Amino acid sequence: MAEKKTTKKTTKKAKTPQTLVIVESPTKAHTIEKYLGPGYVVRASVGHLIDLPKSRMAIDIENGFQPEYITVRGKAKLLKELQKEAKKSETVLLASDNDREGEAIAWHLNRALRDKTTAKINRIVFNEITPTAITEAVKHPGEIIESKVDAQKARRVLDRLVGYNLSPLLWAKVKNGLSAGRVQSVALRLICEREKEVEDFLPEEYWSLDADFTKGKSSFIAHLVKYAGENPDLKSEAAVKEIMDKIKNSTCKVSSIKKTEKTVRPKAPFTTSKLQQAAANRLGFTSRKTMQIAQQLYEGIQIGQNHVGLITYMRTDSVRISETALADVRDWLSKNHPSELPAEPIHYAVGKSAQDAHEGIRPTYVSYTPESIKESLTHDQFRLYSIIWERFVSSQMNNAKMVTTSVEITAGDAIFRVAASKIAEKGFYQVIKLLSSKEDKSTSLPAMKEGEELHVDNFHPEQHFTQGPARYTDASIVAMLEEKGIGRPSTYATIISVLLDRYYVTRSNKQLIPTQLGRMINKILVESFPEVINEEFTAKVENELDEVEEGKLVWNTIISDFFGPFKKRVDDVMEHQESIKGFLDEETDKVCELCGKPMVKKLGRFGFFLACSGFPECHNTKSIPLAKCPVCGTGEIVERKTKGRGKAFYGCTNYPTCTFISHFKPIDQYCPKCGWFLVEKFDKKNGSYKSCINPDCDYLHTSGEEAAVMPEGEE
Repeated sequence: MAEKKTTKKTTKKAKTPQTLVIVESPTKAHTIEKYLGPGYVVRASVGHLIDLPKSRMAIDIENGFQPEYITVRGKAKLLKELQKEAKKSETVLLASDNDREGEAIAWHLNRALRDKTTAKINRIVFNEITPTAITEAVKHPGEIIESKVDAQKARRVLDRLVGYNLSPLLWAKVKNGLSAGRVQSVALRLICEREKEVEDFLPEEYWSLDADFTKGKSSFIAHLVKYAGENPDLKSEAAVKEIMDKIKNSTCKVSSIKKTEKTVRPKAPFTTSKLQQAAANRLGFTSRKTMQIAQQLYEGIQIGQNHVGLITYMRTDSVRISETALADVRDWLSKNHPSELPAEPIHYAVGKSAQDAHEGIRPTYVSYTPESIKESLTHDQFRLYSIIWERFVSSQMNNAKMVTTSVEITAGDAIFRVAASKIAEKGFYQVIKLLSSKEDKSTSLPAMKEGEELHVDNFHPEQHFTQGPARYTDASIVAMLEEKGIGRPSTYATIISVLLDRYYVTRSNKQLIPTQLGRMINKILVESFPEVINEEFTAKVENELDEVEEGKLVWNTIISDFFGPFKKRVDDVMEHQESIKGFLDEETDKVCELCGKPMVKKLGRFGFFLACSGFPECHNTKSIPLAKCPVCGTGEIVERKTKGRGKAFYGCTNYPTCTFISHFKPIDQYCPKCGWFLVEKFDKKNGSYKSCINPDCDYLHTSGEEAAVMPEGEE
């Protein structure tokens, strides 16, 4: 009998429907995919996939200023891959950043995907990359906010119209290859105006007088604050010596002891601008570096086995904090600093101009203290994370209290004063390390009583010069942009970077200094377009963009109102503005040592230089002489660079016969005392000041050798 065959039925397990999540960056995609688990595919658009072309204006002026968008060059393959994944998905979640640019990215992706898939396409947003925030966002998808997209479109179109009209004007009137932007040009104007103030400032001499006082074995220094009942106005060394001579034999007595108590309140969590300012002042970071590191902390760091988003979204102008985060920090404080925990959470006022789309910048998990994760962070990541963590945690702690003791000492007609402070109640300073300030540094004085006699040991007269206005730094220009309503949190670092990349501005000793090219462009733009290149217009545009986002204004109404008068002015300047191109190529009395033809002064990307008029047959170029050599009198001082690191120094063209060098750049001024050239110096005590290069001249001169012999092997 034949064996009966049986067949085993197999059933296929139904596949879990796929959900495609599209974020902006690959790092963020990696972190979020781990949080969401099976059934979710997370991909990155790597910023904008669809945008205006770079090679032409692409704005239909006759048709309501509609932009002509294209797939960004080099992104077509990525877009096709996203379309392929969308076709396999049941749901697509657009998770680009929760700001105008992110909303525009989502809008473009929606248009590019919707005809390639039957999947439902939704928008999700989140303020932090944590499992809770991501899963909550996925559970509550929403729609793309069209008014937010319109605000981005209006800004993009406006900037394109300004840039694509001003840049050709600069090509025609100044130099080929130049460019101008709506917001960057206003920032350049601020920097140039400040530079003019710096240059026009004339320092005035003044003196101060300190004295060493002794009580028993203790000594301290006090400062002269009154003389003959008046504030001392010491214009010369002779005036100081006159006071010293009159009081040197006087009896010194403690005439007043006052104690004052000061309450020091913690500061609100960081906004973008305040983070950039603190990182510049405390850590020496540029704005660009701050935002790059903050992006890394936001997108996620490998902590042990987990990839953790350590901070909330770093582009924000709000100090609002979620109730969940407040509960988290209060719980941590109750366990670690219970005596410094206020009875109720502290809420900080949000500025009137803040969009308030995001919370203030804070750590996602307070339990990740800086020290506990230090080994997982780079040195710079640790420092930036530390100030963010400190600022947030301290913002929810009790006030600190300082007690200041001020002692006045009378010596004849002179009154000297000294003050010392100590922390009476530490409060939020319990968690402050990198964000420490002068206020949390305790000082002390010996115990004294009113009427008590003291001994004066030495007088310390010191010469000073009044300081002019300080040049902008990354920190101070960001503060000014924020104060004047120029730009938004997402643009501050970019504004500075663009000016530096175009070489309109350079950075020296952390100061932003306009180049000759930058000054020239600023002069033309400000004189020709005063109604556009000014802070009031730029701030007005930002307010109007906010109104577009709020649905109060139609986006192309802003453009229409602006463009007519602007284009008319551009055409008028193009027709009537005298070109300075010819003046930039200036003949000189220098002769090319290679071919004998005259040398011409030209403006290049990095400033003026000398080039042979025989170009292209002769390619000889030279640095512009900056000053006459003060040592040999026949040579000229030019910029040179060391062989190894390419560091700039300034030496005589008669080298090796003349070995004079300076590490300070000559300015176009000469010393009124000895005739040597002046240089600009900078130090923390005096800021920027002009000084004679002659080591034997005391004209605004500080200690230290300024002129030296050429280092061996450096030429």
